[in-house]
Amino acid sequence: MTTTATKQLPIRRGVWALVRFRPGFFAVNVIFSSIWLVTRLAPGWLEKLFYDELTGVGATAVAPSAVTLWQILGVLIAIELARLASDVFGQWGGMHLRNAAASLMRANIVQAILRKPGAQPLPVPSGDAINRLDADLGDFADFPTWTPEVLGHGLFTLAALVIMLNIAPAITLVALLPLVGVFFLNRFAWSRFLRYGHESRSADSKVTAFLGEIFGAVQAVKVADAERGSMGYFQTLNETRRRLNVRYATFLALFHAANDHLGDIAVAVMVLLAGTAMAQGHFTIGEFALFSSYLFFAARFPATIGSYLSEIAQQRVVLDRAQALVPHMPPADLVAHSEIYETSRRAAGVKPVVPFVRKTAVHRLETLAVQNLSYRYPLPVNGNPSNGANTDYGLRNTDYALHPISFTIPRGSFTVITGRIGAGKTTLLRVLLGLLPADAGEIRWNGELVTDPATFFTPPRSAYTPQTPRLFSAPLRDNILMGLPETEVDLTGAIHRAVLEQDIAQLENGLETVVGPRGVRLSGGQVQRAAAARMFIRDAELLVFDDLSSALDVETEQQLWQRMRNDESGMMKEESNASLHPSLPTCLVVSHRRAALQQADQIIVLEDGRIAAQGTLDELLAHSDVMQELWHGKVNGNK
Repeated sequence: MTTTATKQLPIRRGVWALVRFRPGFFAVNVIFSSIWLVTRLAPGWLEKLFYDELTGVGATAVAPSAVTLWQILGVLIAIELARLASDVFGQWGGMHLRNAAASLMRANIVQAILRKPGAQPLPVPSGDAINRLDADLGDFADFPTWTPEVLGHGLFTLAALVIMLNIAPAITLVALLPLVGVFFLNRFAWSRFLRYGHESRSADSKVTAFLGEIFGAVQAVKVADAERGSMGYFQTLNETRRRLNVRYATFLALFHAANDHLGDIAVAVMVLLAGTAMAQGHFTIGEFALFSSYLFFAARFPATIGSYLSEIAQQRVVLDRAQALVPHMPPADLVAHSEIYETSRRAAGVKPVVPFVRKTAVHRLETLAVQNLSYRYPLPVNGNPSNGANTDYGLRNTDYALHPISFTIPRGSFTVITGRIGAGKTTLLRVLLGLLPADAGEIRWNGELVTDPATFFTPPRSAYTPQTPRLFSAPLRDNILMGLPETEVDLTGAIHRAVLEQDIAQLENGLETVVGPRGVRLSGGQVQRAAAARMFIRDAELLVFDDLSSALDVETEQQLWQRMRNDESGMMKEESNASLHPSLPTCLVVSHRRAALQQADQIIVLEDGRIAAQGTLDELLAHSDVMQELWHGKVNGNK
């Protein structure tokens, strides 16, 4: 089966897409870059005219006083000023094109990552991913600006060769010899560019990936007393990177030097031939001045072509590494056009809109039915774990993580999924919510089949707090709102339900306190309750918790469940005669703690990916060995 992973985005197609994304900036870059190089023709021609008139050579020769040195200098200064202006405007266009192109590609990749099943890990470590998004995509975004430079240099060289051929064909033909050398040199170097470039960038990625992992596991390294071993491995990675980067840089320097020297040899030969022709009276001083002006830049053109071809080889490596970040995305989508909200666009009123969907009757939950839902861990053909990688990439499905599971959640109920460690509790939630792709089974919301759980189970239908909530280094208020307009939501109510108001009052800046990366300035229980407030503020019909209260003390945990189970009149579930109250939130909770189990209307006990028992707490305590072990704290450390 052919997959997008076996396809490549052609470099020319990618470059053309970036050019079309901001054609105005590219046009500015082309025009002024071309002018910058083409203006090099004028000084040589002016020098020829001046010396021809000075020596009285040529059919148009006039008195030497007709063109003065100061006039020539004035024209040359004007040309240099025009070249300077062209350089500034050309660089301005190139800078805007590079920034826009890099932002577009980064946005496309990040969006593709966010669209994949959320519980599937990135195919590369996060540090490596950041390196690819930064350096690699910045490199490819810069590549379109090379074309104007090569085009301008090519126009200059073509015009210079035409002029020189009309003056001295034999001498001019020597300038074409380096082009032949460049052709054979690139034939030899192409495969090595690809291999050395890929190995060099891969070594860089391993270093950044290891740094990312170390920064995220400092405490684990210290506890294991593994600082020396970690630094030793880090030094090994750096030494490998040094060796591969030196090899690549050396090869690149030798390649460019060879191209440059081909041009230098051509210049030297042409100067010798010109000197011989002058001695024989076949070459004038004006023509020599023109050749001297043109030869240096014309002879550099083969080196420019060589560098351009070597850059193409590097861009093949860059594109392949970028596509490896999102193997599930069609290659063309890497450069698909979309809005990136540049500063100028925002100033013109084009701004991103944070989606906010107000809950209506359409989103109301009556029943959620799960029928024969199953999931199998994908494994490579050699049997090593794949961590959820797509089976399209040479993988085969083997052992079940979840055997066919069925249950129903009515409106207003509190359903707890429990079991021993490794029973499949978190996996069940992830498959239900579309964070992992189900192998088989159906999910029905009010009797209607849910075909795309990942898109469907979002606010205001559903909200989810994972086992390890993620907070960002931003104010606590922003971590709870996550872009929602504060005027449209009940921030105070969400904080109250999450039992977080006293903690906020003790923080230095209250809700404006910056919590640090992953919420490091908060305790584990505060992080969990901040994540709970983030869930509550979305006013979802179905609330899904994965071991939310694991870091809470017993009293706080009981407060959280009780506040969440209060209906609009303040009456708790225990005070109601009905076992289910339609005004209560519908909850699906993974937990083994007593406070949660006591709230449950139904408990589903998992064992080895199967439902081992199902019923009320009293029923399960009477008949389920697993439930008895969990209740008495013999496994999982219940409280």
